[in-house]
Amino acid sequence: MAKIFISGEIPEIGYQLLKDHEIDVYYGEKLITEEELAERIADKDALLCPLSTPVTRKVIDSAPNLKIIANFGAGFNNIDVQYAKEKNIFVSNTPDVSTDATAELSIGLMLAISRRIPEGDQLCRTEGFNGWAPLFFLGRGLSEKTLGIIGFGSIGQAVARKAKAFGMKILYTGPRRKDETIEKELNASFVSFEELIQQSDYVSVHSPYNKETHHLITLDVIQKMKKDAFLINASRGPVVHEEDLVKALKEGQIAGAALDVFEFEPKITEELKTLKNVVLTPHIGNATIEARDAMAKLAVKNITNVLSGDNPITPV
Repeated sequence: MAKIFISGEIPEIGYQLLKDHEIDVYYGEKLITEEELAERIADKDALLCPLSTPVTRKVIDSAPNLKIIANFGAGFNNIDVQYAKEKNIFVSNTPDVSTDATAELSIGLMLAISRRIPEGDQLCRTEGFNGWAPLFFLGRGLSEKTLGIIGFGSIGQAVARKAKAFGMKILYTGPRRKDETIEKELNASFVSFEELIQQSDYVSVHSPYNKETHHLITLDVIQKMKKDAFLINASRGPVVHEEDLVKALKEGQIAGAALDVFEFEPKITEELKTLKNVVLTPHIGNATIEARDAMAKLAVKNITNVLSGDNPITPV
C-alpha cells in the first residue's frame, strides 16, 4: 500500500480508484502553503496536485520517497520539472482529455463578449429594458468573420472545428505549419503572427506558456489589431500583458476581451472588473463534470502505473 497526498479536492472517481492505497487529502478553502505541502508529503510516495499547487525545490526535497508528481491539469508550469527530473521523480499531466471542454468555453467567451451576453443579463436583473428596438443592444456576430488562433495544438484545432460550424474563416499561427489534411479538414490557413493579428476579427490564444510566449500579447501587438476585434484568452494568463490590455481597452484600441485566465492569478487586475467591454471567468476552461472526471482518471492512472513499476501514460 503506497502513501499518496492529494493537495486539493478532486472528483470522487479519483478517490475510488485509489481506495487500495493510503490517501491524505488537503481540504482547505485556500490554496495549500508551501510549508504545509512540504510537511504533508514528507513520507509520501506520490503527489497528485492541481495546477494551482506550486511544487518547488523545497517541496521536492522534503519528500525522499516521492516517485511521481501527477499534475491535475494540462499545464505543468507550477512544477519545477527540471529539478524533479534530477531527483528521478516522474512528472505527468492530463492533456487532451479536457480539449473539448476548453474549446467549448472559448467559443462561449466569443459569443459572450461579441453579443454582450453578461452585460444583457445584468441589465435584465437591474433596471430592465423597454422592449425590442432595431438599434437596441447591438453586438457583433461570428458568421463570416475571421478567427485567428494563436497555437494550433489539440485545443486550437478543436476551437477551429467548432468555429467552422459558425461559418468562420480560420487563420492560425504557431512554430510550424500543420499537415495539409488538417488544414483542409478545418478550412484553416497558416499565416505569420503579424498577418493573423492584423486580419482577424477574433484572436483566440491557445499557445503553451513558456519564455517565448510570456507577454506575447502587448500594447504594440494589440494596436495592430482591428479596432472592432476581440481578444480571447483561455490559455495561460501571463501570455497577455494585462496592464497593456487594460490601457488598450480603455482607449478603444479593440472592441473587447474575454479572459478565463489572468496574469497574476488568482488575483485579477482591478481595472478589468470595471470595464463593460470585458468578460471574465474564473479559470473554468475544462470545468465540466465530464472533463474533470476524465482528468482524475488519467492522473490516478499515471500514479498507479509508476507505483507498479511502469512509466506514466502522459509524462511531461
